[in-house]
Amino acid sequence: MKIREMTYVALFAAVMGGLGLVPPIMLAFTPVPITLQTLGVLLAGGILGARLGGLSQVIFLLIVAAGMPLLSGGRGGLGVFVGPSAGYLFAYPITAFCVGYMLSRFKTLSLKHILLTNLTIGMFLLYLFGIPVQAFIMDLPIVDVVKVSLVYLPGDTMKAILASIIVYRLRKHPFFARQSKNLAA
Repeated sequence: MKIREMTYVALFAAVMGGLGLVPPIMLAFTPVPITLQTLGVLLAGGILGARLGGLSQVIFLLIVAAGMPLLSGGRGGLGVFVGPSAGYLFAYPITAFCVGYMLSRFKTLSLKHILLTNLTIGMFLLYLFGIPVQAFIMDLPIVDVVKVSLVYLPGDTMKAILASIIVYRLRKHPFFARQSKNLAA
């Protein structure tokens, strides 16, 4: 791995930590908070691509596992990986990888392509891992957890739209356009 790539991976791990400084929105009926860190996952995959985006999320989760309180609300340590939001955390690298991979499959990247990828693949994978793990850990029927998780859809949709606009604009910028070609090679 080149130094430039290591820098990008470290930068997006730091972006995830920075987004964790924004206080979470706790809801009375679910232990999984609303955070901005899902925005960082979509940005990592969209800007860095599949390999580096996924790697940045793995590095971030390793730092959290080592005890750094970088998750929203100052959470960190191994305990977060056995809590109700563990499935969402495990989905971070997979989601970043898949979003980056899907975006690399488009010949010309438009805002519509990025938004469609973030809304379908990005959000779907987060929920695909998050909901069953939450249901298992909380010993609840999965249908009940799906119903409760519907409250996250408007916020996650807004985060996906924001991430799509940021990725689209950054990829049009000459610096990032040049870097995208280098990262894909």
